[in-house]
Amino acid sequence: MSDSSLHIVHDNIHQRQSIGHLVEPSPNSEQLELAFQAALTAPDHHRLKPTHFIVVKGEQREVFGELLMDATRDLGEQEQAQIERVRNHPLRAPLLVLAVTRFVDHPKVPYFEQTLSSGAAIQNFLLSLQAQGFSTMWRSGALVESKLLKLKLGLQEHDLISGIIYIGTAFKAIPPRLEIDTQPYVSHWGC
Repeated sequence: MSDSSLHIVHDNIHQRQSIGHLVEPSPNSEQLELAFQAALTAPDHHRLKPTHFIVVKGEQREVFGELLMDATRDLGEQEQAQIERVRNHPLRAPLLVLAVTRFVDHPKVPYFEQTLSSGAAIQNFLLSLQAQGFSTMWRSGALVESKLLKLKLGLQEHDLISGIIYIGTAFKAIPPRLEIDTQPYVSHWGC
């Protein structure tokens, strides 16, 4: 890999940030497929492919908002303002992709490894979208634990909604991320 290619890759990784206000354009089907291809190259012990994606776009975002509202109520939320706020979450971006970890029982691959594989897949997905000029926000929270939400999405209760990824174009320019001092996070064993 040339120095310039290496710089491009590292710059893409370093500058990835969550962006809360996203607008059109969003990826077309070919761009999204490229990101899914990148996602599914993540480390994956025994190639179980535990990571699956559910795409929510267009008017389906409003329907999904209704489902999120029902799931919020099901989790015990009673404050109407909060319930309405959750209903509007899918409208924050022109495209949503739910990342799901469908656990596979395997004697050599515990669930935690499958969860880590999904995390790596999501990161690949986010970086691919960014390299294509799009912005994202990866969100989760208590709502992803809703049994009702999992049921309506056709998931098993033990499956994990690893995140709801909001995708589009940043509404405004975001300041570049500052250089990270790695010193507090890195140690050398045996030195």
